[in-house]
Amino acid sequence: MASGLHMPTWSLILWLLFACCCRAFYIPGYSIKSYRDDDPIPLLVNKVFSDHTQLQYAYYDLPFVCPPTGKTHGGSPFGSGQSISLNLGEVLRGDRIMTSDFELVMGKDVECQALCTQEVDRKGVKRGHQLIKDAYVAEWIVDNLPGATSFVTVDRSRKYYAAGFKLGSLDFPAGSRKPRYLIYNHFTLVIRWRKAPGKAGEQGRKVIVGFEVYPKSISANNREESGCPKEVFDEHEPLELYIAPNTSKLAEKYPESSYLPEEDDDADDGATLKIPYTYSVYFREDDKIEWSNRWDLYFSNQSEGSMTHWLAILNSLIISGVLGVTVLVIWGRTVQGDIKGRGDGAMEDGKGRPRKSRSGARSPKKSTEKTSGGLLDQSTDVERDAELSSDDEESAEEITGWKLLHGDVFRVPAYSGLLAPLVGSGMQLLFMATGLLILSCLGVLNPSFRGGFVSVGMGLFVFAGLFSGYFSGRLYKTFGGTNWRKNTLITAVLFPGLMFCLVFILNLFVWAQASSTAIPFGTLVGLVALWLLIQVPLVYVGSWFGYVRAVPWEHPTKTNAIPRQIPPQPWYLRSFHGTLLTGLIPFAVLFIELLFVFKNLWQDKSGYYYVFGFLSVVSTILIVTVSEVTIIATYSQLCAENYHWWWQSFFVGGSSAIWVFGYCIWFYIFKLHVSGFVSSLLFFSYSFLACAVYGLLTGTVGFLTAYAFVRRIYSAIKVD
Repeated sequence: MASGLHMPTWSLILWLLFACCCRAFYIPGYSIKSYRDDDPIPLLVNKVFSDHTQLQYAYYDLPFVCPPTGKTHGGSPFGSGQSISLNLGEVLRGDRIMTSDFELVMGKDVECQALCTQEVDRKGVKRGHQLIKDAYVAEWIVDNLPGATSFVTVDRSRKYYAAGFKLGSLDFPAGSRKPRYLIYNHFTLVIRWRKAPGKAGEQGRKVIVGFEVYPKSISANNREESGCPKEVFDEHEPLELYIAPNTSKLAEKYPESSYLPEEDDDADDGATLKIPYTYSVYFREDDKIEWSNRWDLYFSNQSEGSMTHWLAILNSLIISGVLGVTVLVIWGRTVQGDIKGRGDGAMEDGKGRPRKSRSGARSPKKSTEKTSGGLLDQSTDVERDAELSSDDEESAEEITGWKLLHGDVFRVPAYSGLLAPLVGSGMQLLFMATGLLILSCLGVLNPSFRGGFVSVGMGLFVFAGLFSGYFSGRLYKTFGGTNWRKNTLITAVLFPGLMFCLVFILNLFVWAQASSTAIPFGTLVGLVALWLLIQVPLVYVGSWFGYVRAVPWEHPTKTNAIPRQIPPQPWYLRSFHGTLLTGLIPFAVLFIELLFVFKNLWQDKSGYYYVFGFLSVVSTILIVTVSEVTIIATYSQLCAENYHWWWQSFFVGGSSAIWVFGYCIWFYIFKLHVSGFVSSLLFFSYSFLACAVYGLLTGTVGFLTAYAFVRRIYSAIKVD
């Protein structure tokens, strides 16, 4: 048995070492863009987002920023405000990328350039106050790099980037409890470049390796005719986003009130605030950063948690190793021992045929020896009776427990018409998740492929409809189902339909907030077409192969006509608490890594590609752990003479999703600190959807593992 486990063990170790060394990177040379001196560089504006809310807004939808003029710049055929073509992933993640009026020329520094002077009314000022209070940051893009805020570590040994820059800041004057809202209206753009690799560099071409934005608030006073402030880099009085109240209008509105509010945002008195916008551009050479590693600065601060990742992997390996030893004990000593100990016996209708006596040469015939008083005859009879009694007890032990269920263990479960589509959908998700992790580790999915993770994931999910239909159809045929077209329809509609309905309902709330997070109507129609016109036919084809062309899985034992009565079960096998406790073990493997995943998804929003190497390892260990837990739980259930293991194995495999959702609640209360009903609704709804996907995937893994285990142990026994 040890030799049989030698190669798979080494294969698993090699796979873990490979995944540990993987991280998201560029495939060198496939998308390098270089510039000559005096070549125009387009600057694109995208959206504004915040760590305190899940609502995003298109940059040009803000009332206090410079609107696009529509003019062309740098020889571009598109005027400012032109939307850039987006892939499906970019649209779903809320990107709204447009061209801007910023003029950037490679190698040409600009000390100050006026952009526009924007007038804002009271409603626009109120909107700006809310966005600044929620710490919204703007995302601009140059050469596919987001504009970054630069930071330096505490020991000043290195710097790192945070994607985006703030729209403004709060200032608390001395002796005042009321903050001032300062708007950033001057932007210093620092573009770092180096010589292009290869022949392009020899021809004097350059590549961009960094894009930094340093915003500043400068009052509208003391400016030149061009609109630029005098001495841009000197200390200036900041520009407060504030319009003085109209006391006469307030007095008319509140004639009998002794207290007049300082602000009345609903007052439409035509008062406005003029905000002059300017920018500076500086190009700086930086030979320390390779083009292929230019995204490292965005993740260098996050990579400080590498030690925590390794601790998470060590924790996972310990848990999985302990469970693995338990499974080996079950298989090596209990199952194999029971089978080998049977000798040439067989089971029939729950009754065992006794084996030959271990005494061998000792015959039960009567002794012919003559002794005084018959003492020798008496002792021989007692010894023989004891041996026969011992053999009867051993024979009785052989036919107890899981071996008694050979005629019922493969009985078709209740609601088998629902179990088959769920397993099919789980296989679809398993294929998608495996493909995403592999592509991310290989670098195909990287930060430069904006929206690629969602786009490729959607494509893999649709294509995996073949696997969904095949496994669902073949399992349905194994269960003895006859209406395979109905099963196909349920498989193709059940999970995708519920997911689409939830997303559509949530989209109505986001639409009401005029957020770019809302999915456009045309995209919704496209998703429905992708589902009904591509995935459903693929599920049908897979189901046809699984049901019509493939043979059902054969079971090693026949099912009795009359179901066996199940004896009373221990509490951990017949209650929800037992299933919940089994889910705690896979959750213990995952929970350390969950903190990094949640932080990058819900807080940083700056990318999560750097964790894929570690996440691949933990995911692999998680699958192994779910399989081990399911084997142990299934064997315990069979030993208790309970043959209802089909659904139980599915629930045991997916039960850790309950703990993950509980972790979501803890993260929301203690870590996230989001504000607003819609943001909270989005968080819990998408968390529930993610946990449902996770539970369906791990539940399928648990079911297939238990199915293979049960088939294997019952195929090793001889049944008449």
